[in-house]
Amino acid sequence: MNPVLLTRTLVVFACLASPAAIAQDYPSKTIRIIVPFTPGGATDVVARIIAQKLSEQFARQVVVDNRGGAGGIVGVEVVAKAAPDGYTLVMGTSGTHAINASLYPKLSYDPVKDFAPVTRTALLPSMIVVHPSIPARSVRELIALAKKNPGQLTYASSGSAQYLTGALFNTMAQIEMVHVPYKGGSQSMPAQLSGEVSLSFTTVVSALPHVASGRLRGLAVTSARRTPSAPQFPTVAESGLPGYEAVSWYGVLAPAGTPREVVTRLNGEIVRALKLPDVQQLMLVQGAEPISESPEQFAALIKADVAKWGDVVRKSGAKAD
Repeated sequence: MNPVLLTRTLVVFACLASPAAIAQDYPSKTIRIIVPFTPGGATDVVARIIAQKLSEQFARQVVVDNRGGAGGIVGVEVVAKAAPDGYTLVMGTSGTHAINASLYPKLSYDPVKDFAPVTRTALLPSMIVVHPSIPARSVRELIALAKKNPGQLTYASSGSAQYLTGALFNTMAQIEMVHVPYKGGSQSMPAQLSGEVSLSFTTVVSALPHVASGRLRGLAVTSARRTPSAPQFPTVAESGLPGYEAVSWYGVLAPAGTPREVVTRLNGEIVRALKLPDVQQLMLVQGAEPISESPEQFAALIKADVAKWGDVVRKSGAKAD
């Protein structure tokens, strides 16, 4: 056959390949989930839970690849530039795909245009915890104390999500607590326990042991509803600051341009995994609440969160540390 004719024939057959065939053949090799943070954190743990179940369901290896650095930017960049074939994914967060868009004016990726959202996988509420030396036993008392002593209370953060959670609290309560950044939880928690800072917005799972021991006092959780991990604690909204909600989320995203059929297949398998009792239990142990949705719902959520946190950054004057 004439080489030119052969080439054209192959192109025609490729174009005629049905979407169903594309999805049926996927995956045919190892899938890599990039975690844009160092091992051991909540993002890493959630990714490994999902990766293990997908490996079993796909009968293909799904591996976690930690690429930490620059507030998650380094790892997310890898996926933004990867081939859109469904074999390189990212476990994104509200920090990497909502907050960073405003916190970093020259962000090297577009969290909306450069990705094909698959589904969120977990929510991670935080808890407001104060050092016992702080005379506040409720959110109302904390706000009153901060108004009486502007600029005197300090709050720790170990990342952009905690930073902006506090900034939102400042803005809505019309108070002036001072932000004190740390490089990670291994530094911020000791500072909180020693009284170096007045309070922090830390993950529920990190806070509970210290609250139980009396070394910290828990005031409220930052989610819209009480969390199953600590149902005895009220929400910030119901205990003094109506309308407040600040919850970190984790979710799987593929590079923009990934075939719709592949995204749909991934969504179905991840949602299936998230409904398994053992997966839900493993999540709850980490203080995370399993959640799943359609790719369209996840995409809409990202756009809404980019706008929400952009507004917080503008009003608070928050800057990347």
